[in-house]
Amino acid sequence: MMRILLINDTARKVGRLKDSLIEAGFEVFDESGLSIDLPARVHKCTPDVVLIDSDSPGRDVMEQICLVTRDQPRPIVMFTDENDPSVMRQAIQSGVSAYIVEGIQSARLRAILDVAMARFESDQVLRAELLAREQQLNERKRIEKAKGLLMKMKNCDEPEAHTLMRRQAMSRQQKLIQVAEQIISMHEMLND
Repeated sequence: MMRILLINDTARKVGRLKDSLIEAGFEVFDESGLSIDLPARVHKCTPDVVLIDSDSPGRDVMEQICLVTRDQPRPIVMFTDENDPSVMRQAIQSGVSAYIVEGIQSARLRAILDVAMARFESDQVLRAELLAREQQLNERKRIEKAKGLLMKMKNCDEPEAHTLMRRQAMSRQQKLIQVAEQIISMHEMLND
């Protein structure tokens, strides 16, 4: 059963939406207003989806969403009456997976939540790939730096420095980045 944290940042009562969600088979935790600490609430009830009903999401709402997205990523669906494209972009950039304007139709809830979950999962895969690429790039830069230092220390060319690093890595059963970090650390220690 999908667990939903329901946040109501409107003057309307949340009961009808909550009833529709329960009828659709969701476990719902409702919370009136965003005056709470959303990250703490998410941590406490560990929902599968956060659903926010807001007339017009303000800066505080967006900051709360950013904190959840950064520290406890999960799909966030926002129902709102605000159809300003800049507010929509800001919500998406903050971490909202689905931004639904003008009304909640209980018949569409399951499909909306399914789309939000799929989009969230897709975004998480892209973020993981991006982080892996950034790490590879950073490792490549560190290896190049170590090669440069080794070229100066051994008065050799780049292919020879690379070969020396590879031999060291193989003989110690280490990755090339580990050997590079050792070279850089040794250089920093000797030159301080």
